[in-house]
Amino acid sequence: MWSYVLRRLLATIPTLLAVITASYLLLHAAPGGPFDSEKQVSAAVLANLQAKYHLDLPLWKQYLLYLNNLLHGDLGASFRYADWSVNELVAKALPVSLAIGGIAMLVSLLVGITLGIVAALRQNSFADFIVMLLANIGSVIPSFVIGPVMVLVFALWLRWLPAGGWENFDWRYMAMPIALLTLINVATIGRVMRGSLIEVMKSNFIRTARAKGLPTRTVVLRHALKPALLPVVSVLSPLAISSITAALVTETVFSLPGIGKLIVNGAGNRDYTLVLGLVVLITVIAVTLNLLVDLAYAALDPKIRY
Repeated sequence: MWSYVLRRLLATIPTLLAVITASYLLLHAAPGGPFDSEKQVSAAVLANLQAKYHLDLPLWKQYLLYLNNLLHGDLGASFRYADWSVNELVAKALPVSLAIGGIAMLVSLLVGITLGIVAALRQNSFADFIVMLLANIGSVIPSFVIGPVMVLVFALWLRWLPAGGWENFDWRYMAMPIALLTLINVATIGRVMRGSLIEVMKSNFIRTARAKGLPTRTVVLRHALKPALLPVVSVLSPLAISSITAALVTETVFSLPGIGKLIVNGAGNRDYTLVLGLVVLITVIAVTLNLLVDLAYAALDPKIRY
C-alpha cells in the first residue's frame, strides 16, 4: 500500500506541471494585462511596473522565474492587491472556504447516506418520493437560483439570518452557505446511495443472510452497507472538487471572503500570480482528494490490491 501511495505522489508532479504550464500560457494569451484600466498611466510608470514584476522579460524567462519561486513556496506578489502577497491572500481566504466546504461535506455525507438508506429500504414509498424530490431539486435548480431564494426567505422575510457577510466564523453567517452546499451535495449522495443499496439488497449474499433469520438492521449495517458505500466513495472526490466550483457562486452570493471570491476577482483583474496560485492550490487539493478516495475504496473492498 505504501508503495502505491508513493507512486501516486510521484505521479502528481507531471500533473501539477501540466496544469501550471497550461494555466500560465492561457492567462498570458488572454487579451489585456494586470495594469490595463480605464485610467491610463504614463509609459514610464507602466515600464517601471512591468520591470518590478518581470513582465518585461520574455515569456519563457517569466515562466522559469515563477517555477523557481513556486519550488520555494512563494506564490508571488499580487499585481492588484497592493502590499499583499498571494501567500497572504490565500492564508486569509482558505480557512473560510475550508470551514464552509468541510462542514457542508460532513453534513452532506451523514444526511445523504441516511436519506439514501431510508429511500432504498422503503422503495416507492412516500419517504422515497420525498428523498428523490429533494435530490432532483438539488440537481436541477442551480445554486445561483437557490442562494438568492434562501436570502429572500431567511434574511428578508423571516429575518432569522444575515443576508451575507462574514464575522469571524459566526454560525449565523455560515448557516446559509453551508445549507446551500449541503443541499447540492445531498442531492448526489442520496441518489447514489439509494441506487447502490437497492442493487446490493438484491444480491445473493443478502438473500443468504436473510434466509438465516438475521434482522433487517443487521443485514444492512453488517453486510450491505460496505459494498453499497463504494459508489458513494467514488463520487466523493469529483463532488468535493465541484463544490469548489459551487463556491464561486456561493461566496459571491453571500459575500464571503473565501477562495471562490479571490478567483473571480483575480480573473477579472488579470492578476496572473493570484490566479495561478489558486489554480496550484486547487490542483493539490484535487490530487489529494483523489488519493484519499482511492485509499478509502481499497479499505472498503478487500478484493482490491494495488
